[in-house]
Amino acid sequence: MKVINYLSDLMIPFLLFIVISSGLLAKRNIYQDFLDGARDGLKTVISICPTLIGLMTAVGVLRSSGLLGFLGKFLGKATGSIGLPGDIVPLTFVRLFSSSAATSLLLDIFKEHGTESSVGFMAAVILSSTESVFYCMSVYFGITKVRKTRFVLPGALIATIAGVAAAVWITILGKY
Repeated sequence: MKVINYLSDLMIPFLLFIVISSGLLAKRNIYQDFLDGARDGLKTVISICPTLIGLMTAVGVLRSSGLLGFLGKFLGKATGSIGLPGDIVPLTFVRLFSSSAATSLLLDIFKEHGTESSVGFMAAVILSSTESVFYCMSVYFGITKVRKTRFVLPGALIATIAGVAAAVWITILGKY
């Protein structure tokens, strides 16, 4: 185990050495290349900032308005029959838009039900097996200026449903 820890500590300095060495061997201005890359990275951050602000604001409004709580109680009656508690419904909905907001909801579930409860376990598995679909689509397609997404959204939503179904099945099967 000490060997793996030692190797992992050396990995980043080794990669930096490789990058700098290959830049010197290619007779490139490494510092200027670094500055150009940092400048391009900053342009990317500035271009995705409005999307991030919009998504975070929308999730904050939904959460503070009480709509997510209402949604959980209303849809929880229907989803409870298939094993998905009403407390988890808002988590699965918010997860589509924001990973950090979903993590906040997960912490609320942990506070209310406990980390070792079946609801807490199911929520953690759902958070681990799904993706922030709308966040990824808006940010990545916004940067690359892709307008025709065609099958991306249906495929991503099907994958999310599969992740939620697997979490419910694993939790019920494991009798956690």
